[in-house]
Amino acid sequence: MKQKIIITLCVAGAFALLTACPAPSNTNTNTNTRTNMNSNANVIMNSNMNMNSNMNSNMTSNSGGNPMVGGSAMLKEKDIIDNASNSKDHTTLVAAVKAAGLVDTLKGAGPFTVFAPTNAAFEKLPKGTVDTLLKPESKATLTKTLTYHVVPGKQDAATIAKAITDGSGKATFKTVAGGTLTASLEGKDVILTDEKGGKSKVTIADVMQLNGVIHVVDTVLMPK
Repeated sequence: MKQKIIITLCVAGAFALLTACPAPSNTNTNTNTRTNMNSNANVIMNSNMNMNSNMNSNMTSNSGGNPMVGGSAMLKEKDIIDNASNSKDHTTLVAAVKAAGLVDTLKGAGPFTVFAPTNAAFEKLPKGTVDTLLKPESKATLTKTLTYHVVPGKQDAATIAKAITDGSGKATFKTVAGGTLTASLEGKDVILTDEKGGKSKVTIADVMQLNGVIHVVDTVLMPK
């Protein structure tokens, strides 16, 4: 009898202990879950912020839809001279235009299409050529060379490409100097051939201006 009473008391005591003990806590699990959710939210938010930042950066670097030239934005509300003067890659061209007295012409209403050689393009010329062209006694030659890079009207890339297609692979453009330039395609590149057989590639196309359009080229074009 005593044994039964003792067993009964033990069972009752064990049940009381189990009832009194709280159920296992899920606090750590919930905390970890919340931490992971917050972490994921931060990753998504940071990713979106970076994406927006990159988009804004790209929009700024491509100001007004124009490509950057010489490290500077080319603004559609500015003329050919003002924009070219802001390009660090066209300091030689701008100096030559000033020496030839063509500033007022290229600031005029136009419209003009200018195939603009970079400083590196002028450096391809035989040593001393640029210095000679910039001398006052060479003004006529310099003027003819520079105006050979100018075509009347606004000839954008689409217009040039269409002319090449319509011409079965070649298109001829009359320059302000009176000579002609021949445009063709090599792969996706527009190539200009001058009257001496020299070739120049358009490296940046469709830089829109208030009074026309600039296409940057990598070689100086020479008239006859």
